[in-house]
Amino acid sequence: MTLEFLRSMVAINSYTANPTGVNQLARLTAAQFEALGFTAEFIPSANPAYGNHLVMTRLGRSNRSIGLVSHLDTVFPPEEELSNAFHWQIEGDRIYGPGTNDIKGGTAMMWLVLTTLCAEEPEVLDSVTWKLMWNSSEECFSPDFGDVCRRHLDSRTMAALVFESEDRCGSDSLLVVARKGRATWRVAVKGRGAHAGGKHEHGANAIVQAGDLVERIAGLTDYARMLTFNVATISGGTVLNRVPHETVIEGEFRTFDPEIYNKAKSDLLALTGSGIVRSATDGYPCQVQACVLTESRPWPRNAQTDRLFSIWKAASEELGMVVDSQERGGLSDGNLLWDSVPTLDGLGPWGDHGHCSERSADGTKLPEYVEISSFVPKALLNTVAILKLTTAQ
Repeated sequence: MTLEFLRSMVAINSYTANPTGVNQLARLTAAQFEALGFTAEFIPSANPAYGNHLVMTRLGRSNRSIGLVSHLDTVFPPEEELSNAFHWQIEGDRIYGPGTNDIKGGTAMMWLVLTTLCAEEPEVLDSVTWKLMWNSSEECFSPDFGDVCRRHLDSRTMAALVFESEDRCGSDSLLVVARKGRATWRVAVKGRGAHAGGKHEHGANAIVQAGDLVERIAGLTDYARMLTFNVATISGGTVLNRVPHETVIEGEFRTFDPEIYNKAKSDLLALTGSGIVRSATDGYPCQVQACVLTESRPWPRNAQTDRLFSIWKAASEELGMVVDSQERGGLSDGNLLWDSVPTLDGLGPWGDHGHCSERSADGTKLPEYVEISSFVPKALLNTVAILKLTTAQ
Protein backbone atom coordinates (compact mmCIF):
# COMPACT_ATOMS: atom_id res chain seq x y z
CA MET A 1 0.00 0.00 0.00
CA THR A 2 2.80 2.46 0.92
CA LEU A 3 4.79 1.74 -2.22
CA GLU A 4 1.67 1.97 -4.38
CA PHE A 5 1.00 5.38 -2.87
CA LEU A 6 4.60 6.37 -3.60
CA ARG A 7 4.30 5.12 -7.17
CA SER A 8 1.16 7.18 -7.77
CA MET A 9 2.95 10.30 -6.47
CA VAL A 10 6.06 9.74 -8.57
CA ALA A 11 3.89 9.41 -11.69
CA ILE A 12 2.81 13.07 -11.31
CA ASN A 13 5.28 15.70 -12.41
CA SER A 14 5.32 18.24 -9.59
CA TYR A 15 8.11 20.54 -10.70
CA THR A 16 7.84 23.74 -8.67
CA ALA A 17 7.04 25.81 -11.77
CA ASN A 18 4.32 23.33 -12.81
CA PRO A 19 1.45 24.43 -10.53
CA THR A 20 -1.02 22.18 -12.36
CA GLY A 21 1.06 19.12 -11.45
CA VAL A 22 1.70 20.34 -7.91
CA ASN A 23 -2.03 20.84 -7.36
CA GLN A 24 -2.79 17.43 -8.85
CA LEU A 25 -0.35 15.87 -6.39
CA ALA A 26 -1.94 17.84 -3.54
CA ARG A 27 -5.37 16.44 -4.39
CA LEU A 28 -4.01 12.88 -4.61
CA THR A 29 -2.24 13.30 -1.27
CA ALA A 30 -5.34 14.72 0.37
CA ALA A 31 -7.46 11.79 -0.83
CA GLN A 32 -4.92 9.33 0.58
CA PHE A 33 -4.91 10.83 4.07
CA GLU A 34 -8.64 11.54 4.17
CA ALA A 35 -9.07 7.78 4.56
CA LEU A 36 -7.42 8.18 8.00
CA GLY A 37 -9.87 10.87 9.08
CA PHE A 38 -7.95 13.97 7.98
CA THR A 39 -9.63 17.00 6.46
CA ALA A 40 -7.87 19.06 3.79
CA GLU A 41 -7.30 22.76 3.33
CA PHE A 42 -5.69 24.05 0.12
CA ILE A 43 -3.93 27.38 0.69
CA PRO A 44 -2.82 29.51 -2.26
CA SER A 45 0.88 30.29 -2.35
CA ALA A 46 1.91 33.91 -1.97
CA ASN A 47 3.61 33.49 -5.34
CA PRO A 48 0.85 33.01 -7.95
CA ALA A 49 3.25 31.07 -10.18
CA TYR A 50 3.31 28.23 -7.63
CA GLY A 51 0.72 25.66 -6.60
CA ASN A 52 -1.30 25.45 -3.40
CA HIS A 53 0.12 24.52 -0.03
CA LEU A 54 -1.75 21.64 1.62
CA VAL A 55 -2.71 21.43 5.30
CA MET A 56 -4.56 18.42 6.71
CA THR A 57 -5.99 18.18 10.22
CA ARG A 58 -7.20 15.32 12.39
CA LEU A 59 -8.63 16.55 15.69
CA GLY A 60 -7.78 14.61 18.84
CA ARG A 61 -9.27 14.39 22.31
CA SER A 62 -6.64 16.72 23.82
CA ASN A 63 -5.36 20.15 22.86
CA ARG A 64 -1.88 18.76 22.29
CA SER A 65 -0.75 18.52 18.69
CA ILE A 66 2.03 17.13 16.49
CA GLY A 67 2.95 18.55 13.09
CA LEU A 68 4.29 16.43 10.24
CA VAL A 69 5.93 18.38 7.41
CA SER A 70 6.77 17.50 3.81
CA HIS A 71 6.62 19.22 0.44
CA LEU A 72 4.90 18.62 -2.87
CA ASP A 73 7.37 20.01 -5.41
CA THR A 74 10.44 18.54 -7.07
CA VAL A 75 13.24 20.12 -9.14
CA PHE A 76 12.60 18.22 -12.38
CA PRO A 77 10.79 19.89 -15.32
CA PRO A 78 8.60 17.52 -17.38
CA GLU A 79 10.92 17.73 -20.38
CA GLU A 80 13.90 16.67 -18.24
CA GLU A 81 12.07 13.62 -16.96
CA LEU A 82 11.21 12.72 -20.55
CA SER A 83 14.64 13.33 -22.09
CA ASN A 84 16.43 11.34 -19.37
CA ALA A 85 13.80 8.56 -19.26
CA PHE A 86 13.56 9.35 -15.56
CA HIS A 87 10.55 7.58 -14.13
CA TRP A 88 9.51 4.91 -11.61
CA GLN A 89 11.92 2.03 -11.98
CA ILE A 90 12.68 -0.73 -9.48
CA GLU A 91 16.16 -2.26 -9.53
CA GLY A 92 16.79 -4.62 -6.65
CA ASP A 93 16.30 -2.70 -3.41
CA ARG A 94 16.22 0.67 -5.14
CA ILE A 95 13.34 2.63 -6.61
CA TYR A 96 14.53 5.28 -9.05
CA GLY A 97 12.30 8.19 -9.98
CA PRO A 98 11.60 11.89 -9.44
CA GLY A 99 10.88 12.60 -5.80
CA THR A 100 11.47 9.05 -4.57
CA ASN A 101 14.03 10.44 -2.13
CA ASP A 102 13.23 14.17 -2.09
CA ILE A 103 10.53 14.12 -0.80
CA LYS A 104 7.66 11.93 -1.97
CA GLY A 105 9.34 9.10 -0.11
CA GLY A 106 8.99 11.25 3.02
CA THR A 107 5.26 11.68 2.40
CA ALA A 108 4.96 7.90 1.98
CA MET A 109 6.79 7.53 5.31
CA MET A 110 4.25 9.84 6.98
CA TRP A 111 1.48 7.62 5.64
CA LEU A 112 3.19 4.45 6.87
CA VAL A 113 3.74 5.87 10.38
CA LEU A 114 0.16 7.07 10.73
CA THR A 115 -1.37 3.83 9.41
CA THR A 116 0.82 1.92 11.87
CA LEU A 117 -0.42 4.06 14.75
CA CYS A 118 -4.00 3.60 13.52
CA ALA A 119 -3.61 -0.18 13.50
CA GLU A 120 -1.48 -0.68 16.61
CA GLU A 121 -2.05 2.34 18.88
CA PRO A 122 -5.40 3.91 17.95
CA GLU A 123 -5.78 5.41 21.43
CA VAL A 124 -2.57 7.39 20.95
CA LEU A 125 -3.60 8.44 17.45
CA ASP A 126 -6.94 9.69 18.78
CA SER A 127 -5.45 11.46 21.79
CA VAL A 128 -3.47 14.01 19.78
CA THR A 129 -4.44 16.59 17.16
CA TRP A 130 -2.41 15.98 14.01
CA LYS A 131 -1.41 18.70 11.57
CA LEU A 132 0.05 17.54 8.26
CA MET A 133 1.59 20.29 6.12
CA TRP A 134 2.98 20.23 2.60
CA ASN A 135 4.89 23.12 1.03
CA SER A 136 4.11 23.67 -2.65
CA SER A 137 7.43 25.40 -3.39
CA GLU A 138 10.08 24.22 -0.94
CA GLU A 139 12.65 23.86 -3.71
CA CYS A 140 12.36 27.60 -4.35
CA PHE A 141 12.03 30.51 -1.96
CA SER A 142 8.75 30.12 -0.04
CA PRO A 143 8.78 32.00 3.29
CA ASP A 144 4.97 32.18 3.23
CA PHE A 145 4.83 28.47 4.04
CA GLY A 146 6.43 29.27 7.39
CA ASP A 147 3.56 31.66 8.07
CA VAL A 148 1.08 28.90 7.15
CA CYS A 149 2.74 26.51 9.57
CA ARG A 150 2.89 28.99 12.42
CA ARG A 151 -0.83 29.67 12.04
CA HIS A 152 -1.54 25.97 12.56
CA LEU A 153 1.13 25.10 15.15
CA ASP A 154 0.66 26.81 18.52
CA SER A 155 2.30 26.63 21.94
CA ARG A 156 0.65 23.25 22.59
CA THR A 157 2.49 21.67 19.67
CA MET A 158 4.82 18.98 20.92
CA ALA A 159 6.91 18.79 17.75
CA ALA A 160 7.22 19.67 14.09
CA LEU A 161 8.61 16.55 12.43
CA VAL A 162 10.14 17.12 9.00
CA PHE A 163 10.22 14.13 6.66
CA GLU A 164 13.19 15.00 4.49
CA SER A 165 15.31 11.91 3.79
CA GLU A 166 17.78 10.67 6.34
CA ASP A 167 21.51 10.68 5.68
CA ARG A 168 23.86 7.84 6.52
CA CYS A 169 27.27 7.43 8.08
CA GLY A 170 28.11 3.90 7.05
CA SER A 171 24.97 2.01 8.04
CA ASP A 172 24.06 4.44 10.84
CA SER A 173 21.02 6.68 10.32
CA LEU A 174 21.54 10.42 10.74
CA LEU A 175 18.73 12.71 11.87
CA VAL A 176 18.98 16.45 11.24
CA VAL A 177 19.24 18.73 14.27
CA ALA A 178 20.50 21.92 12.60
CA ARG A 179 20.74 23.45 9.12
CA LYS A 180 22.67 26.30 7.62
CA GLY A 181 20.92 29.54 6.86
CA ARG A 182 21.18 30.93 3.35
CA ALA A 183 21.07 34.36 1.78
CA THR A 184 21.16 35.02 -1.93
CA TRP A 185 22.73 38.29 -3.02
CA ARG A 186 23.44 40.57 -5.94
CA VAL A 187 26.27 43.04 -6.41
CA ALA A 188 25.74 45.50 -9.26
CA VAL A 189 28.57 47.62 -10.64
CA LYS A 190 27.97 50.83 -12.59
CA GLY A 191 31.03 52.09 -14.50
CA ARG A 192 31.34 54.51 -17.38
CA GLY A 193 31.30 53.43 -20.97
CA ALA A 194 33.79 54.73 -23.49
CA HIS A 195 35.19 53.95 -26.93
CA ALA A 196 37.75 51.21 -26.37
CA GLY A 197 40.12 52.63 -29.00
CA GLY A 198 39.59 56.38 -29.04
CA LYS A 199 38.75 57.18 -25.42
CA HIS A 200 39.74 54.14 -23.38
CA GLU A 201 41.17 56.34 -20.62
CA HIS A 202 37.81 58.07 -20.22
CA GLY A 203 36.04 54.84 -19.24
CA ALA A 204 35.62 53.20 -15.83
CA ASN A 205 35.58 49.46 -16.52
CA ALA A 206 32.79 47.74 -14.57
CA ILE A 207 34.13 44.25 -15.34
CA VAL A 208 37.59 45.08 -13.98
CA GLN A 209 35.88 46.43 -10.86
CA ALA A 210 33.85 43.23 -10.63
CA GLY A 211 37.04 41.18 -10.74
CA ASP A 212 38.25 42.88 -7.58
CA LEU A 213 34.88 42.36 -5.94
CA VAL A 214 34.77 38.66 -6.81
CA GLU A 215 38.04 38.08 -4.98
CA ARG A 216 36.88 40.08 -1.96
CA ILE A 217 33.54 38.24 -1.77
CA ALA A 218 35.13 34.81 -2.18
CA GLY A 219 37.60 35.79 0.53
CA LEU A 220 34.76 36.12 3.04
CA THR A 221 34.52 32.32 3.12
CA ASP A 222 35.73 30.99 6.47
CA TYR A 223 35.65 27.21 6.71
CA ALA A 224 36.68 27.28 10.37
CA ARG A 225 33.41 29.09 11.12
CA MET A 226 31.48 27.00 8.55
CA LEU A 227 30.77 30.13 6.51
CA THR A 228 30.78 29.80 2.73
CA PHE A 229 30.33 32.44 0.04
CA ASN A 230 29.61 31.15 -3.44
CA VAL A 231 30.10 33.49 -6.39
CA ALA A 232 27.68 31.82 -8.78
CA THR A 233 27.13 34.06 -11.84
CA ILE A 234 28.65 37.15 -13.39
CA SER A 235 27.51 39.05 -16.46
CA GLY A 236 28.47 42.35 -18.01
CA GLY A 237 29.62 44.22 -21.05
CA THR A 238 28.07 44.48 -24.49
CA VAL A 239 30.51 44.69 -27.44
CA LEU A 240 34.26 44.32 -27.73
CA ASN A 241 35.00 47.91 -28.71
CA ARG A 242 33.33 49.46 -25.68
CA VAL A 243 34.62 49.86 -22.12
CA PRO A 244 31.95 47.96 -20.09
CA HIS A 245 29.64 50.28 -18.18
CA GLU A 246 27.86 47.70 -15.98
CA THR A 247 28.28 44.25 -14.46
CA VAL A 248 26.15 42.10 -12.17
CA ILE A 249 27.47 39.40 -9.81
CA GLU A 250 25.14 37.01 -7.97
CA GLY A 251 25.61 34.23 -5.47
CA GLU A 252 24.78 33.02 -1.97
CA PHE A 253 26.29 32.58 1.46
CA ARG A 254 25.52 29.99 4.14
CA THR A 255 26.36 29.36 7.78
CA PHE A 256 24.87 27.72 10.88
CA ASP A 257 25.44 30.46 13.45
CA PRO A 258 23.03 33.44 13.50
CA GLU A 259 25.75 35.85 14.68
CA ILE A 260 28.13 34.75 11.93
CA TYR A 261 25.25 35.02 9.46
CA ASN A 262 24.51 38.61 10.48
CA LYS A 263 28.21 39.57 10.30
CA ALA A 264 28.50 37.99 6.83
CA LYS A 265 25.47 39.95 5.67
CA SER A 266 26.95 43.16 7.06
CA ASP A 267 30.30 42.51 5.35
CA LEU A 268 28.58 41.92 2.02
CA LEU A 269 26.45 45.06 2.22
CA ALA A 270 29.53 47.09 3.21
CA LEU A 271 30.82 46.66 -0.35
CA THR A 272 28.33 49.33 -1.42
CA GLY A 273 29.95 52.60 -2.41
CA SER A 274 32.72 53.85 -4.68
CA GLY A 275 34.96 51.20 -6.18
CA ILE A 276 38.71 51.20 -6.71
CA VAL A 277 38.51 51.29 -10.53
CA ARG A 278 38.43 54.86 -11.82
CA SER A 279 38.71 56.74 -15.08
CA ALA A 280 42.28 57.76 -15.88
CA THR A 281 41.16 61.16 -17.15
CA ASP A 282 39.10 62.56 -14.28
CA GLY A 283 39.02 59.89 -11.56
CA TYR A 284 35.37 59.01 -12.13
CA PRO A 285 34.81 55.91 -9.92
CA CYS A 286 32.80 52.78 -10.53
CA GLN A 287 29.82 52.58 -8.18
CA VAL A 288 28.98 49.37 -6.31
CA GLN A 289 25.56 48.42 -4.96
CA ALA A 290 25.26 45.24 -2.87
CA CYS A 291 21.89 43.84 -1.78
CA VAL A 292 20.42 40.68 -0.30
CA LEU A 293 17.73 39.09 -2.48
CA THR A 294 16.31 36.34 -0.26
CA GLU A 295 16.98 35.02 3.23
CA SER A 296 16.38 31.72 4.99
CA ARG A 297 17.46 31.99 8.60
CA PRO A 298 19.96 29.57 10.12
CA TRP A 299 18.61 26.72 12.22
CA PRO A 300 21.28 26.40 14.91
CA ARG A 301 21.66 23.57 17.37
CA ASN A 302 19.23 24.22 20.23
CA ALA A 303 17.85 22.62 23.39
CA GLN A 304 14.35 21.85 22.07
CA THR A 305 15.64 20.02 19.02
CA ASP A 306 18.21 18.18 21.14
CA ARG A 307 15.41 17.00 23.42
CA LEU A 308 13.48 15.60 20.47
CA PHE A 309 16.60 13.91 19.18
CA SER A 310 17.16 12.29 22.59
CA ILE A 311 13.70 10.71 22.32
CA TRP A 312 14.47 9.28 18.88
CA LYS A 313 17.87 8.15 20.16
CA ALA A 314 16.26 6.31 23.08
CA ALA A 315 13.77 4.66 20.71
CA SER A 316 16.61 3.52 18.45
CA GLU A 317 18.46 1.95 21.36
CA GLU A 318 15.35 0.02 22.39
CA LEU A 319 15.04 -1.26 18.82
CA GLY A 320 18.71 -2.16 18.49
CA MET A 321 19.29 0.50 15.84
CA VAL A 322 22.10 3.05 15.61
CA VAL A 323 21.00 6.66 15.15
CA ASP A 324 23.14 9.78 15.33
CA SER A 325 22.64 13.49 14.70
CA GLN A 326 23.74 15.64 11.81
CA GLU A 327 24.05 19.37 11.14
CA ARG A 328 23.20 19.61 7.43
CA GLY A 329 24.23 22.35 5.00
CA GLY A 330 21.11 22.24 2.83
CA LEU A 331 17.87 24.02 3.66
CA SER A 332 14.49 22.55 4.58
CA ASP A 333 11.21 23.77 6.03
CA GLY A 334 12.83 23.19 9.41
CA ASN A 335 14.62 26.52 8.92
CA LEU A 336 11.21 28.19 9.01
CA LEU A 337 9.94 26.41 12.13
CA TRP A 338 12.66 25.62 14.65
CA ASP A 339 12.28 28.78 16.76
CA SER A 340 8.47 28.49 16.88
CA VAL A 341 8.04 24.84 17.87
CA PRO A 342 10.47 22.01 18.70
CA THR A 343 11.67 20.68 15.33
CA LEU A 344 13.44 17.52 14.17
CA ASP A 345 14.32 16.64 10.56
CA GLY A 346 15.60 13.73 8.49
CA LEU A 347 12.66 11.45 9.39
CA GLY A 348 12.15 10.15 5.86
CA PRO A 349 13.58 6.96 4.34
CA TRP A 350 17.11 6.51 3.05
CA GLY A 351 18.07 7.19 -0.54
CA ASP A 352 20.62 9.12 -2.53
CA HIS A 353 21.34 11.32 -5.57
CA GLY A 354 18.59 13.81 -4.83
CA HIS A 355 18.11 16.46 -7.54
CA CYS A 356 19.78 14.22 -10.14
CA SER A 357 18.01 12.67 -13.15
CA GLU A 358 20.99 11.56 -15.23
CA ARG A 359 22.21 8.01 -15.71
CA SER A 360 25.39 7.03 -17.52
CA ALA A 361 26.18 3.65 -19.03
CA ASP A 362 29.29 3.24 -16.86
CA GLY A 363 27.36 3.94 -13.64
CA THR A 364 29.28 7.09 -12.75
CA LYS A 365 26.00 9.00 -12.93
CA LEU A 366 22.94 7.64 -11.18
CA PRO A 367 19.57 9.33 -10.71
CA GLU A 368 17.65 9.88 -7.49
CA TYR A 369 16.49 6.74 -5.69
CA VAL A 370 15.08 5.48 -2.41
CA GLU A 371 15.87 2.13 -0.80
CA ILE A 372 12.80 -0.05 -0.25
CA SER A 373 14.34 -1.78 2.77
CA SER A 374 14.72 1.53 4.62
CA PHE A 375 10.97 2.17 4.97
CA VAL A 376 9.90 -0.35 7.61
CA PRO A 377 12.80 0.14 10.06
CA LYS A 378 12.50 3.93 9.86
CA ALA A 379 8.73 3.79 10.24
CA LEU A 380 9.18 1.59 13.31
CA LEU A 381 11.69 4.06 14.76
CA ASN A 382 9.41 7.03 14.10
CA THR A 383 6.38 5.26 15.54
CA VAL A 384 8.11 4.19 18.75
CA ALA A 385 9.62 7.67 19.17
CA ILE A 386 6.24 9.34 18.68
CA LEU A 387 4.75 7.03 21.33
CA LYS A 388 7.56 8.12 23.68
CA LEU A 389 6.95 11.77 22.77
CA THR A 390 3.26 11.60 23.60
CA THR A 391 3.88 9.95 26.99
CA ALA A 392 6.76 12.29 27.89
CA GLN A 393 4.56 15.40 27.92
